[in-house]
Formats: sequence, C-alpha cells, structure tokens
Amino acid sequence: MAIVQTQTTSFKAELFTGTHVFGTDTFKLALYASTADLGAATTVYTTSSEVPASGTYAAGGGVLTGVLVSSSATTAWVTFDNISFTSATITARGALIYNFSKGNKSVAVLDFGSDKVVAGGTFTVQMPIANASNALIRIA
Repeated sequence: MAIVQTQTTSFKAELFTGTHVFGTDTFKLALYASTADLGAATTVYTTSSEVPASGTYAAGGGVLTGVLVSSSATTAWVTFDNISFTSATITARGALIYNFSKGNKSVAVLDFGSDKVVAGGTFTVQMPIANASNALIRIA
C-alpha cells in the first residue's frame, strides 16, 4: 500500500472530455491513513483507509472553497483555499481531491510525506502558492 502524489490519469483524460468544470462543480478533499493505496490509477473517491470521522471531519472529507483558475505564459493551474477540520483527532498520511459533482471522480492525490497528527485540535491542509511552479494542479 502506498500514497503517491499525482494528478490521476483518469482526471487527465477527463479534461479532454470537459468532465470537470472548475468554478461550477463541487470539489472535496478526503483524508487517508498510511494504509491507503492512492496514486495515478485512482479513479474515484473511496472509503478504504479513509481516516475516521472526528470533530468537523466526516466521511467524504470537506468541500474545497476558493477555486481559482489562472494562467501565465504557457502554464495554467487551479488552486483552492486551505481546508481545516476543527475539534478533531486525526492521523493522516495523504488526501484525495475529487469531484463530488461528477460521481466522485478523482482529481489529485496528495502525499504528506509522513503521518500528520492532531489530537483534539485543528487539522489544516495548507495549499501551496498559487502559481505556475507550485500549484497542485497545473498543465504546462
């Protein structure tokens, strides 16, 4: 089992069919334990190895807000606001961004690099700088 950070292959193909509409569709982020098997071949949200509900975190995760599509020179990207779950006790190794509006189709897998832990506090996933070099989801 492993979590490998990537844009999923199905997401890349679905871009060509216009499946995902950033700014209109609802995108969510779900958290996963180190036992999860997530990577390029992940096609949809799964409950397998998702962290248990705690505080404001519930199965399926939370809705991503602040969706922004931008471009510069030859690169386009999409970014989201940070997302937090309060009053939570969570141990997560990674996350899945998925399109809730389109049958829970996967978009991107995030690998935190190690278990991130919060006990009775706020678990925040901080998004990287929104630019052509750092955004999680970008096409060059």
